[in-house]
Amino acid sequence: MPSRITLVAALPALALPIVFAAPLAAQEQPAEPAEVIVVTGRGLPEPPASPAYGAVDIARETLVSAPSGRIEEVLGGVAGFQQFRRSDSRSANPSAQGITLRALGGNASSRALVLLDGVPMADPFFGYIPLSALAPERLGSVRVTRGGGSGPFGAGALAGTIELTSADAAALGPVSASLLANDRGETEASGTVATALGAGFVTLGGRWDRGEGFFTTPDDQRVAASVPAAFDAWSARLRAVAPLTPDIELQASGLLFRDDRTLRFAGADSMSEGQDASVRLVGRGAWQFDALAYVQARNFANVVISSTRFTRTLDQRNTPSTGLGGKLELRPPVGPDHVLRLGVDYRRSSGELQEEAYNAFSGAQTERRRAGGVTSDLGLFAEHDWRIGALVLTGGVRADRSVIADGFYRAVTPAGAVVSETIAPDRSDWTVTWRGGAAWQASDALRLRAAAYRGLRLPALNELYRPFVVFPVVTQANADLRNERLLGFEAGFDLRPAQGVSLGLTLFDNEVEDAIANVTLAPNLRQRQNLPAIRARGVEATLSATRGAIGFEGALAWTDAEVLGEGASLPLDGFRPAQTPRLAGSVAVAWKPAPGWLLSATLRHVGAQFEDDLESDVLPAATTLGAYAQVPLTQKLALVLRGENLTDETVVTRNSGGSVDLGTPRTLWAGLRWGY
Repeated sequence: MPSRITLVAALPALALPIVFAAPLAAQEQPAEPAEVIVVTGRGLPEPPASPAYGAVDIARETLVSAPSGRIEEVLGGVAGFQQFRRSDSRSANPSAQGITLRALGGNASSRALVLLDGVPMADPFFGYIPLSALAPERLGSVRVTRGGGSGPFGAGALAGTIELTSADAAALGPVSASLLANDRGETEASGTVATALGAGFVTLGGRWDRGEGFFTTPDDQRVAASVPAAFDAWSARLRAVAPLTPDIELQASGLLFRDDRTLRFAGADSMSEGQDASVRLVGRGAWQFDALAYVQARNFANVVISSTRFTRTLDQRNTPSTGLGGKLELRPPVGPDHVLRLGVDYRRSSGELQEEAYNAFSGAQTERRRAGGVTSDLGLFAEHDWRIGALVLTGGVRADRSVIADGFYRAVTPAGAVVSETIAPDRSDWTVTWRGGAAWQASDALRLRAAAYRGLRLPALNELYRPFVVFPVVTQANADLRNERLLGFEAGFDLRPAQGVSLGLTLFDNEVEDAIANVTLAPNLRQRQNLPAIRARGVEATLSATRGAIGFEGALAWTDAEVLGEGASLPLDGFRPAQTPRLAGSVAVAWKPAPGWLLSATLRHVGAQFEDDLESDVLPAATTLGAYAQVPLTQKLALVLRGENLTDETVVTRNSGGSVDLGTPRTLWAGLRWGY
């Protein structure tokens, strides 16, 4: 039987002959008048009511000029964007890379839906986002929509949707490459090749980041076993796009990645890897359609080192998981003032944890543990946009059948005696969610908008079945977790008072019912539980201005978030959710003094937040300054200089009873870029 990796690799391979043959077959036909074929490599156009939900677009120039070169820093410039921890994807445990929006509570599983060319990116077992595999230089644009989603794959868009769109051949150029090194001797190398293929194109891109890293442990807490946060990560992506007819476009892609990291102590090594493939068929005729199928093979491994004995206590040696799914969206012709979207989507995640526990003193194995299961979601959706002059109305509804099945946890002694066992009953449910909104172009300069929505997220297999230890705290899994559901409202405006100036303001009120959180039961014991609710109310503001060669971008989010637990057994009512800052904002200034030149600086502030649910450990506020410079040397070659945390601000990323981890210190990069 073929392996999972073979099957994943085969999916784009099966599609590529069709991609290559399509333009060749067209050339073999008798000569006829040429018909213009436009190949975009994208999905269907955005519906006219998208502005009702206050979406934010990020252009390619912003993507490729981040001081750190990381996608998470680019997204950090969006008001309301939040990672579970403040660490970036070089110095965080990969399984903690959850993403949410609007301060809806820190969670290692993503509450926001992240799509790459329409494909969900969340890890099938853990729900984290493989950030190191999402190279900004391979992207053409990003759109962030805050608030519960109701369209394709809407069951994962509890807090919003982040849509990553790959760059086409024109944006990438025939050949591009960059090589940079920093003052610690770490390197970042990337490159892309793009070529026309008949009326379509093929792109191939790769990236390799490696380095010994920095000490995440403060000077006064280091011991002989303390080591820098070393990292070694690579990714490669092949993508082909070609027309089958003037109105139908075939897209095929494959993504391979691996990421190795060491965190805090010698031997505390983690590994994550993936092999993803997808095929997409987009029709832009009178009956528009978007058909997508994907498969993902992922794995994760992690070694836990005792913080007192500095010996191995846990070897999570293997966590294979598989994600597969697809969607079919149809847009029938219903008139020039209407866009009707009808569709179905499906997602299935399966995986199994395989780990061994060891005695920190003797090194002897004490337990063997296995845990895993299957979750799936079948969604039916319909949305309708209606343009009435300057007013656009939109409404949509989803019906999701979610299934949680085959769940288990089993721990045995080395001799095979059962220590603990959970066999979770299978369960399923239907959930109806919706969203609706309106956008009114009151004048050439002013647009008013309002929206309301319901959202849904299934618990990840990790949350349901996998307990874990960050010594000395044990966090238990919970096979009885219920789906999270969100109810939200928002209203705002977009103002363009002058040429090149835009201002956006949004007021929102979102509430997550049955929010999943790590709840403290005893000083060193926590369990994943459904809180009655988390409510987040606040304001998001953006300001953009361009005057000649100078550009300005500003974003600010202020959120009043609290746990609603009145009447529950948990003493958390009115507490602020863990990992949730009240204030976050950024300011970026860019200057283009001549063609090919780019000088920019970014100031970012994240307010104080609590590490835990009981508000006992504080992560202080942090303000960082980054910079980027691109200086042309020839027509194709440029000098690139980057600076991270130039003021060397102390950024606390974890605080467990005074034991802390730190974020990136001052880091200076220099290198060359070809094909800028």
